[in-house]
Amino acid sequence: MQHLVISLLSPAVVAAVVAGVVAGVVAARRRFVVVRVAGTSMVPTYQPGDRVLIRRGGRAVLRRGQVVVFRRLQPGGAGSAGRASGLRETEWLIKRVAAMPGDRVPDQVAPGVRASPGDVVPAGRLVVLGDGPTSRDSRHWGYLPVSEVLGVVIRRLS
Repeated sequence: MQHLVISLLSPAVVAAVVAGVVAGVVAARRRFVVVRVAGTSMVPTYQPGDRVLIRRGGRAVLRRGQVVVFRRLQPGGAGSAGRASGLRETEWLIKRVAAMPGDRVPDQVAPGVRASPGDVVPAGRLVVLGDGPTSRDSRHWGYLPVSEVLGVVIRRLS
């Protein structure tokens, strides 16, 4: 009788373990994403072809100096036209946060955001800059809406 109970529990235990593993993978995919760097705007920090691990969300805890991945802005600062349905259909950019809401607008960015000396970054906006000398960033297209941020780079994978 004891052998029969163990035999009956084994498929249930296996099913529970498999369900737990699947749930863990699904949760991890919702929380993390891998992005391949294209272009040279973040050289020397990231090279074209580097893969980076992104922690999705976390907009409430963004800090100056973090590298973020965000939805490509259209001319005039609007997000992607029509909001693509998935990560793969969206064009993403990678830049470093140079100023947060309430921070003084950096001098090199002031013309791009039409700011006067001493102006601060408005609520819900960020100033982002590429690490490379040829980066197109807030100096060219203005503030980045925080709502466009996918997440923060945790580390380089390759």
